[in-house]
Amino acid sequence: MSSTPEPQPAARADSDASDRTRLGATLTEDGADFVVVAPRADAVDLCLLTTDADGAITSERRIGMHGPVRGAWSAHVPGVRAGQRYGYRAYGPWNPSEGLLFNPRKLLLDPYARAIEGAPRLGPELYAHAVDADLSPTYAPFLPSELDSAGHTALGVVTGEQFPVVPGPRVPEERTVIYETHVKGFTHSMPGVPPELRGTYAGLAHPAAVSHLRSLGVTTVELLPVHAAFSEAFLLQRERTNYWGYSTLSYFAPEPSYATRAAREAGPQAVLDEFRGMVSMLHEAGLEIIMDVVYNHTCESGMDGPALSLRGLDNLEYYLHAPYRPAQYVDVTGTGNTVDFRSTRAVQLVLDSLRYWAGDVGIDGFRFDLAVTLGRDASEFQSRHPLLIAMATDPVLQNTKLIAEPWDIGPGGWRTGEFPAPFHDWNDRYRGTVRSFWLHDASEMSKGRPGNDLRDLATRLSGSADMFSYGEYPGGRGPLASINFVTAHDGFTLRDLVCYDYKHNLANGEDNRDGTDDNRSWNHGFEGPLPEGMGGGPIEILRRRSSRNVLGTLLVSAGTPMLLGGDEMGRTQGGNNNSYCQDSPISWYDWNLTTWQRDLIATTHFLINLRDQHPVLRPTAFASGSTADGDVLPDLSWFRANADPMDVAAWHDPWTRVVQMLRSGTPMGDADLLLVINGSLGQEDVTLPDGRGTDWHLMWDSTWAVPRPHTSAFALAHRVGRGPAARARARASRSGATDCRQDRPGDTTTLDALSLRIYLSGEKLVGLPEE
Repeated sequence: MSSTPEPQPAARADSDASDRTRLGATLTEDGADFVVVAPRADAVDLCLLTTDADGAITSERRIGMHGPVRGAWSAHVPGVRAGQRYGYRAYGPWNPSEGLLFNPRKLLLDPYARAIEGAPRLGPELYAHAVDADLSPTYAPFLPSELDSAGHTALGVVTGEQFPVVPGPRVPEERTVIYETHVKGFTHSMPGVPPELRGTYAGLAHPAAVSHLRSLGVTTVELLPVHAAFSEAFLLQRERTNYWGYSTLSYFAPEPSYATRAAREAGPQAVLDEFRGMVSMLHEAGLEIIMDVVYNHTCESGMDGPALSLRGLDNLEYYLHAPYRPAQYVDVTGTGNTVDFRSTRAVQLVLDSLRYWAGDVGIDGFRFDLAVTLGRDASEFQSRHPLLIAMATDPVLQNTKLIAEPWDIGPGGWRTGEFPAPFHDWNDRYRGTVRSFWLHDASEMSKGRPGNDLRDLATRLSGSADMFSYGEYPGGRGPLASINFVTAHDGFTLRDLVCYDYKHNLANGEDNRDGTDDNRSWNHGFEGPLPEGMGGGPIEILRRRSSRNVLGTLLVSAGTPMLLGGDEMGRTQGGNNNSYCQDSPISWYDWNLTTWQRDLIATTHFLINLRDQHPVLRPTAFASGSTADGDVLPDLSWFRANADPMDVAAWHDPWTRVVQMLRSGTPMGDADLLLVINGSLGQEDVTLPDGRGTDWHLMWDSTWAVPRPHTSAFALAHRVGRGPAARARARASRSGATDCRQDRPGDTTTLDALSLRIYLSGEKLVGLPEE
């Protein structure tokens, strides 16, 4: 490596951009306008680059830009067309103690580039300050690097006209079922997807992948980050990558590595076209797409990180610095840097990015990583932060789904339930409560210790009114504002929740220090997979039942359910609860399914379909416990095992582990729902409550390895007549029915240990699950 002469600002372009408000590169009739924000720069050069077939730069033409006007620099360049590679060089003071890190030897990516060519290659060339071979600063305070980053970093590419994207299906909130997955991991090994398409955008849109999603019944696919990303230096130095993608390089360009080889070889425009084609094909299949977006920080890491884009253009404008210490970042994200959303230009960058993906690319919604950061006015979170209100009211974004991860690691960073409508919040209390009740409490009871009482479980089943009944409008945000989930990309998979008591993250290379220790899991008596010939049949049976308990609870709870991709088939990560750096079989879905895994898929499909068919399973308003006009039942009732109403003592008793929830279906024009839960370690006799005096029809029991062929009692009665004799014949004919009295109010039935049942009432039973 050798130093390069410090470049001098180029002569200014003959013409200024016709519209300074349009940031990025915009094609015009005779060329292109370029606009970039760098308020504290003394000068900015536009660099037009020519590359060879291997992407190596063969020439660089520098053009001085006009400005700054309101912090923006701009130029019009005749003759530029789609496919032009470009970047910027920013000139200004080098004063690290004041947070000023201008170094024109660094070729910078346009923050608004819609497509990129190449990827940064980790090395000293990427750093604005001088570093040694280990990429540590060679001096304190920093000295400017004399190495040019051209040829070592990503280039922006001017994009041309786009084909129209098929509009999304706009699934109503109450019917939404989210499936969180990873573009690469989902199809990496999927049978039916051609090898050249596996792990790509095109692979996700292949009929084999779409068929699986459609057959499950999910409505909305939430993709882990697909913005172009660059992994952290400490990972790359250990020959790992940020597989999840939470290290954003560009807020506008799709990640090129998820495109097919053919698209990548055809060029950045083809990569963008493949992404847009995926969106269209999923929309045609009736599926929505939500992007997990990371606006809270960038891949430029801490003050000693690389200068790839925002830091080199204006470090003080985009990043949050300590008060009166501009050389020090405030890090509330745990990544080294935090985007400063007091900055008008930072807010504009996010809003412009969201409008682009929703308006031009057709994305149906966004899940905001560490969303509390987006609402911070420096250290304090404001639920009415201008950025959050702008998202909620923007005419382009108002028809999209907006989902907050409602926490970060800064002061006062836990804010579940505090985002403005129409945001939805990931409900981590729901996750903790369901895990605790079915798994951690059971583990504790197996050791002779009590679990938790039933109050929190009841609150989560009924929509988490303690967090979502408040807000700007009367009645609060409603139960659907709660994104109910038990597993997500970070943490154990559902299978690992029932197989491991402890995390097993050694493969990450961090001595098992990474990842949470708050798993609330239960290995059911043996850690990890059961050895061949161990005779662990009872353990395995109970593990599978516990998985079904979690799925059943998730899909009958008031709120918007989110399923972690692969949980429907018992996908394991070998106990790794932080697979962020595992681009390996640990993270890739294994589609070599055994019988029990196919049974679990069938169970997941059944439960999702039952929820879709019956509005009583997905209420849109909080219950009050009172009886509505025209009804004879309260909208929500709770009963003990003996059918007596729950009382204060029962709610506070940690040894009370049986509860019945009766939800009236009349407000939804549906049957009534009776959920019977046995969270104890032994069988329990349960007396079914009276309800309306009609029969209770058992739709599902978590002890069933697979949903039973459904000849519902009510449906058969419709076919053979509605009299008592007909209903009796129907009960006797139902697959699995052993005692018709189990369906009658006041009768006693026996629930197995750690199990739940879903009953629907007879008189209004409509919309049976499909066979």
